[in-house]
Amino acid sequence: MSEEPTFVDRLHRDLREVRWPEPAELRARARRRSRRTAVLSAATVLVVLAGAAVAVRQLPTGPATPTAPVAAPGSAPASAPVRTEIPLDALLTPADLPTKTGERLGDTGLGEAVRIDPLLESCGRERDVSAQLSVSRASRSQTLLRPTTRAGRPAMPVLSQDVYRIELSRGRWLFGEIDRLLNACAEWTLDASTLAADQQPVATEQEHRWEPAARDFAGDQSVLLRHVASQPLAQTGGKPVGAAATVETTLVVRVGDLVTVVVPAPDTVADRVDGTGPGMSQADLIALADRAAERLCPAADVPC
Repeated sequence: MSEEPTFVDRLHRDLREVRWPEPAELRARARRRSRRTAVLSAATVLVVLAGAAVAVRQLPTGPATPTAPVAAPGSAPASAPVRTEIPLDALLTPADLPTKTGERLGDTGLGEAVRIDPLLESCGRERDVSAQLSVSRASRSQTLLRPTTRAGRPAMPVLSQDVYRIELSRGRWLFGEIDRLLNACAEWTLDASTLAADQQPVATEQEHRWEPAARDFAGDQSVLLRHVASQPLAQTGGKPVGAAATVETTLVVRVGDLVTVVVPAPDTVADRVDGTGPGMSQADLIALADRAAERLCPAADVPC
C-alpha cells in the first residue's frame, strides 16, 4: 500500500502548479495598489477632519444616534451657506451725503468686537454695567474725508461708518445692551487731564449726557444716539479749559444679521449746544439711516 504524501510533498506539488505573474503584471498591480492606498489615506484624513469640525461645532449631549443617510446627488442642501464677507456696496457712498467729500479710506476685519460709543462703554464699565456687545464674524469700515483745500494740511473726517456681520439673535440683543448703557449713563462726570491754552495739562471735570433721540426709523431696528459733552472745567477754580461743548450723534441700524454704526462729524450736524447750526438736521440723519439700511439689504443673510 502506497504511503500518503506528506505535507511537504503536497506543498512542493502545489507550488509547481502555481502560475506566477509576469514581472510587468506585478509592477502594474503594485502601481494600482499604491494609487488605491493613497486615495484611501486622503479620504481617511478628510473624514477625520470633517468629524473633528462637526465635533467642535456641536458636542454630543446624549447617547449616540445612527448617522443620517447621505443626501442623494442633486438634492437640495440641508441649509443655505452662511454669508461672511461684507461687500463694498453695503457701505454708504459720497453721493449719499449732502456734504462734499474727498478721499475715502477703508478697512476690513474678522472677529472684531462691535463698537457703538467707546466713551459710553467706559461709563458703563465704571458703573458696573459692562455691555455684552457681540463679536462680529466679519466687518468693514470706512472714513470719508473732506476735500483737501491746502497742500500739506490734513483732511478732516466728514463721516465714519462700521458694518458688522453678527449672529441674528445677537443683533436683536445688541439694542437691549445699548439701552442698558443709556439707562446707566444718562449723566456722567469724567475726571481727566485737559490741555489749557498754554498747552499745559490741567486736571478737569467734564459732564457727559446720552439719550436716544429717535428709535426704529430704519431697517429692522435702529436708534439715534445724542451725546452732549460740556466744556471741561478745571477742578481747581472751575475755569473753562479746552474745547467748547459739543453734540455728537451716532446712528445704529440693523438689517438682518448686519449692523452698521454711522458717526457724522459734529460740525456736519445742525444740532448744537448753543442752538441750531448749519449741517444735517434730525430729518436728514434719519434719511441717511434709511439709505444705509437700503445699502445693507442686498448683503444681509436674507436679502430684502
